[in-house]
Amino acid sequence: MTFRRFAVYHMAEGDLGRFGAEWLGWDAAEGRGVEQPRVEGVDIEAVTRTPRRYGFHATMAAPFRPAVGIGADELRATLAAFCRGEAPAALTGGLHLARLHGFLALIPAGSSDALSALESRLVEAMDRFRAPLTRDEIASRRPDRLTERQRENLRRWGYPYVKDEFRFHMTLSGDLDAATLDRLEAALRDRLPPIPNPYPLTTLSLMGEDEDGCFHRLAHLPLGGG
Repeated sequence: MTFRRFAVYHMAEGDLGRFGAEWLGWDAAEGRGVEQPRVEGVDIEAVTRTPRRYGFHATMAAPFRPAVGIGADELRATLAAFCRGEAPAALTGGLHLARLHGFLALIPAGSSDALSALESRLVEAMDRFRAPLTRDEIASRRPDRLTERQRENLRRWGYPYVKDEFRFHMTLSGDLDAATLDRLEAALRDRLPPIPNPYPLTTLSLMGEDEDGCFHRLAHLPLGGG
């Protein structure tokens, strides 16, 4: 299989990971579609269409086109070496369901300096493998709507929401109107499995985007080499 972009995710495991794959309808770990649940009064296929192809995840290094000569093997080896030198992180307070600019996601209940530092080091470690952004890619980020810091991140790191702008989140819907958000949020609160507190972040996953735009897990690597 050919992959046009790569990324690094945190992917939930256990009951939460299975729930997220079923909710979105795409299991990125297995690379296959999953039957979605029925939600009364909501077209679940439509409201999850935007995040579906990415799978249930938190972005740690955003999707990028690889530089000339860079492939999955080199990225896998680099990420494995990075993970061996990093300690797992724990999100005190766990995760909770929240509305973020019109969509639903799981976010940390509190801040985590260890998580933020991990993301910053990862972005730096992977940066040399990405191709420069094209004009169209820059335009797609709508730089006129970004802050100066976010525009600088886009120029330097290829993505606006890194380092000080990084916000850990696991997306569960596309952008929705208020009434649909109300119905979907109620359904999610009834269905979400118990989430560990503190929430453990013990692995990172290398992801590849296929020609249809769906992401597949290529490597699942423990932090600290465990």
